Amino acid sequence: MAKRIDVSGLSAFYGSHRAIDDISMTVEPRSVTAFIGPSGCGKSTFLRTLNRMHEVTPGGRVEGKVMLDDENLYGSSVDPVAVRRTVGMVFQRPNPFPTMSIYDNVAAGLRLNGSYKKRDLDGIVEKSLQGANLWNEVKDRLNKPGSGLSGGQQQRLCIARAIAVEPQVLLMDEPCSALDPISTLAIEDLIGDLKERFTIVIVTHNMQQAARVSDRTAFFNLEAVGKPGKLIEIDETERIFSNPSVQATEDYISGRFG
Repeated sequence: MAKRIDVSGLSAFYGSHRAIDDISMTVEPRSVTAFIGPSGCGKSTFLRTLNRMHEVTPGGRVEGKVMLDDENLYGSSVDPVAVRRTVGMVFQRPNPFPTMSIYDNVAAGLRLNGSYKKRDLDGIVEKSLQGANLWNEVKDRLNKPGSGLSGGQQQRLCIARAIAVEPQVLLMDEPCSALDPISTLAIEDLIGDLKERFTIVIVTHNMQQAARVSDRTAFFNLEAVGKPGKLIEIDETERIFSNPSVQATEDYISGRFG
């Protein structure tokens, strides 16, 4: 079941460097929230704090709170690996496991998390590939390597792999930046379908994409080079693009900087 994210007072560090500062926001369940802003303003860093991937980075640490419904993801008794099952992630470049078949790519997370009968695995793999709008293209070559697919197909395979373990939240870090326009459109259509089941957060440099796919948009910015990234404003996407509350948001969207 899709879950609500409540972030309060969150800062992230690389060693002594504060990368993002004092971010608070709410992400509603079964919605798409887009993060926009210039390069280096902390969008991807913040995204990775939402499933505890940031602390995998050497020197990476977080202050503040991330609540998934009623659970603090940074609570002392919370297992980070369990968090990453609940909050799935799709990366900028498609990263199927190169030596695995299409079938095994989708089933990999399931096998890590428990034992399944072959019949049950078959059903989940098919359902996940259908959910990623890929089944009809690959159903006759499930035993072929995932690396043999096109870039757009590989990214949908990675989405199928992420949703196979039934996360409640799906994070996407610029999932279309390495794709051609047709593949990008396929991923955008898929995001619209997936939000019926998942809470989705997407980082994108493409403002047209943010306007097309998201319900709410958050604008991040830097006060100056070397300063931490900050959340400038978050609102309904239509309002952010037509009548933002902060001048810096309007300047970025209109192309005056960034």
